[in-house]
Amino acid sequence: MSMPTAYAAGFFLTLFPLSLVFNALFGWARHPLARSALLLVWPQIGLLLFTEVPGGAAPWAIATAGFYALRMLAVREMGIWTAQLATGLWAILWLVPPAGDPAAVHLYALAMSLPLVLLVLVAHHVTRRFGAAYAGAPGGLATRTPRLAGVLVVAVLVAVCTPPAAPFFVLLEGMFRATLSQALALSLVWLLWSWAGIRLIQGMVVGPGDGDAMRDLAKWIAWAYGAGIVGCILLGIHIAGGLS
Repeated sequence: MSMPTAYAAGFFLTLFPLSLVFNALFGWARHPLARSALLLVWPQIGLLLFTEVPGGAAPWAIATAGFYALRMLAVREMGIWTAQLATGLWAILWLVPPAGDPAAVHLYALAMSLPLVLLVLVAHHVTRRFGAAYAGAPGGLATRTPRLAGVLVVAVLVAVCTPPAAPFFVLLEGMFRATLSQALALSLVWLLWSWAGIRLIQGMVVGPGDGDAMRDLAKWIAWAYGAGIVGCILLGIHIAGGLS
């Protein structure tokens, strides 16, 4: 893979500082459908350019994931948090070369992106009800909108690679292909993602909440989210069956 192609792939597979463009574009695209489309399409474009892993790409990818994982610990707005998680997750795809089965790598990117789409849609529901999807701003979602709170908690856990969801098995595949030191670094990144997820959940779900109870998710919408989460788990089981 030539250097211009490698940098173009890094642009879409979010290696820092090329990742700044995606984060800026995600922040500009405020509509949830636009953000969802961006999450689904952006890494797939990068994989079309991704034919082999250039030297030094794996450490760069892990450093990118670690950098954004640390930033997520201080982020309180759910949209920014989702974009930074996406940046770290897609960078991990550099550890899964497409030479053996290119279709599998595209499936891995989809597995990383689907939980992020759920987060975007959940954030939209929170914003419609409370004016912002900001940790500590609504607060107490568990008591005010329990169905929305439950969907938010599970969506966050799936997105931060909690097993048996699909992103976990993609991360595991990256660890299998990495060196020992790189696998240990990925484990640390995973812990940071989990910590950031817990902090986000704590800021939005836990607590008495301010103000009166709000209109909760309709039951059919909650069931639709549940179906999406089950789909992420089934996709993870499918990926687990093909791990090298």
